[in-house]
Amino acid sequence: MKNGNIKKLSALILTAAVIGTAMTACGGSKRASSGASGSNSGTVALKDTFTYAQGADPRGLDPAYVDDGESAKVMCNIYEGLLKYSKDSTQVQPCLAEKYEVSADGMTYTFHLRKNVKFHDGTPFNADAVKASIDRQLEPNVSDEMPYASFVFGSIKAKSGVKEVKVVDENTVEIDLFSPETPFIKNVAMVMAAPIASPTALKANNGNLNEKPVGTGPYKFVSWDKGQNIKLVRNDDYWGEKAKTKNVVFRFITENSARDIALTSGEVDAIDGISASDVSQLTGAGDKIFSADGMTINYMAYNVTGTKFKDVAARKAFSQAVNVPELVKSLYKDYATPATSIMPFFMNAGSKDVKSTSFDKAAAKAGLAKAGITSVNMITYSNPRPYNTVGGQVLAEAIQGYLKDVGVTCNIKTYDWTTYKSVVQKGDYDVCFYGWTGDNGDPDNFMNLLDDPDPSMNVAHYNNPDYHALIGKGLTTAAGADRDKIYTQCEQKAADDNVWLVISHAKNLAAYSPKVSGYYYHVTGITPFAGVTVAK
Repeated sequence: MKNGNIKKLSALILTAAVIGTAMTACGGSKRASSGASGSNSGTVALKDTFTYAQGADPRGLDPAYVDDGESAKVMCNIYEGLLKYSKDSTQVQPCLAEKYEVSADGMTYTFHLRKNVKFHDGTPFNADAVKASIDRQLEPNVSDEMPYASFVFGSIKAKSGVKEVKVVDENTVEIDLFSPETPFIKNVAMVMAAPIASPTALKANNGNLNEKPVGTGPYKFVSWDKGQNIKLVRNDDYWGEKAKTKNVVFRFITENSARDIALTSGEVDAIDGISASDVSQLTGAGDKIFSADGMTINYMAYNVTGTKFKDVAARKAFSQAVNVPELVKSLYKDYATPATSIMPFFMNAGSKDVKSTSFDKAAAKAGLAKAGITSVNMITYSNPRPYNTVGGQVLAEAIQGYLKDVGVTCNIKTYDWTTYKSVVQKGDYDVCFYGWTGDNGDPDNFMNLLDDPDPSMNVAHYNNPDYHALIGKGLTTAAGADRDKIYTQCEQKAADDNVWLVISHAKNLAAYSPKVSGYYYHVTGITPFAGVTVAK
C-alpha cells in the first residue's frame, strides 16, 4: 500500500490456483436441482443480477482517496487505468492505453491511448483526462487524504516519481519522471490512485468522487445505501467486451454466519471473508469454494512509542506468550499458514530462514512480570478481512486467552472497520490488530510498511535508522538475489525488534453458488465481475 516513494518492483509473477469443490447437496436442498455446476452453456437461462456479499462498506469509491480492499472490490468494476494486471498474475497488460514506449534514459513514458472511449457520464476519455487524474495527486494539489498518491506517482517536492504529465495530442500522453523508476509501469496498473476518473465529474464534485464514482469500466455506479448495498449496472457503451450480467449488487453483511446463510439460502450468489470452519457446511450445501494462496500477512502490532511496549524485551515477552502455530490451526484450519516472517514464502524475498520469537510460556511470564505489565489495552476490528477470515474480535479474544495464562489482562475494544481505520490513526492503544494484502508482488510493498511515516500504515509507529537504511538500499538495487537478501535482512530486523507478532498468511478464500460461472478472486484482492454469469 502507501509508501513514501515510488518503489522498484521485481517482475514477480504470482499464479493463483483455483480449487473449485462442488458437492452434491443433501436431501431436498435446492442445490441438488441446479442445472449448472460452474460452467454455464449458451442454452442455460441466465439471471440479470449477480449479488455479492462482503463484510463491510467501502471507505469510499474514489481511487485517489481510499486504501482498503472493500473499496477496491467495487472500484475495479467501475474504473480502469492505463494498464491492468493479467487475470492470474501481476504482469501488466494494455487497458486504456493500447501501448507505451519508454525512453532510452528510462525517464519518459509515452502512452498511446485507446480511441473512442467514453466515461460513464459521456465525457470523452483522452490525454487531458489522464493528466487531470494524475495531476490531482501531485503537489500542489495532493491532499493528505490521498493515501496511495505518493506510492503510485511519487512526490514533486521529494523529486521522486512523476515530474510532469504532458498532453502530446488527444490520444497521446507523456509522463516524465525525475529519475528512472523500474516499478512505475506496474504501479500504473494498480486499482488505487492509478485509475482514470472523469474530469467532468471531478469538477462537479469538488475533486472527490467517493460518493459518485465515474470511470470507464464495464459497470456504472447506480446507488449506495450505506450499511446495506451498492448497486451497479452494465455499461452498454463499454469500449471492450460488455459485461455478461446486467446488474451487480454488493451486499454488506458483517457476520460470517449471516453471509453463509445468505449464500446457502440463495439470497446472494457469492461471498468472501468466509471462515475455514464454514467450508464443510458450505460445500455440504452444494456451494463451491475458491481457495488460492494470497499475498497476505495477518499480524498484531505493538505501539512502540507507547508506555507499555517501548522496550523490545517487553514486546518479546508478550510474543512468547502466544503459541502461534496452535492458534492458527485452531482458527483457520488448513486455510492459513503460521507466519514466521512478514512476507509469504512464495514471494522471491520471502524466507523461511528468518528467526522470529517463538512460544515460551515460562519466559513470557517472567519477562512480563519484570516489565511490570499486568494489563494491556487492545483494539481490534469486528468484521472479517482477507488476511483474517474469523474477524478481529475472535483473534483478539484468542490472544487474550494466552495472555491470561501468564497473568496479563487484555482489555479489548472492538470497532467496525470504517471506524477502526480512524481509531488506529490516533494511536491510542498498546497493541492493535491489522493485516496486509500485497498490491503488486514486490517485497518493498510489504516491508516498507514499517518505514512509512503514515500512522494508518505503520501502526506500530516503528522508526529505526538501520531499518530505514535497508529500505533505501532495497529501493535502488536491481531486481534479483542481491535485492532479495536486503529484504530478508529487513524481515530479520523487524523480527529481532519484535515490532509485530506475525500470525498467519491466509489463502484467498471465497464461496459461490454452483450456478455462478466466471468468478475469481485476484491475487491482489480485487474481484472483477465483468465475466460472471448466474444461471436461473
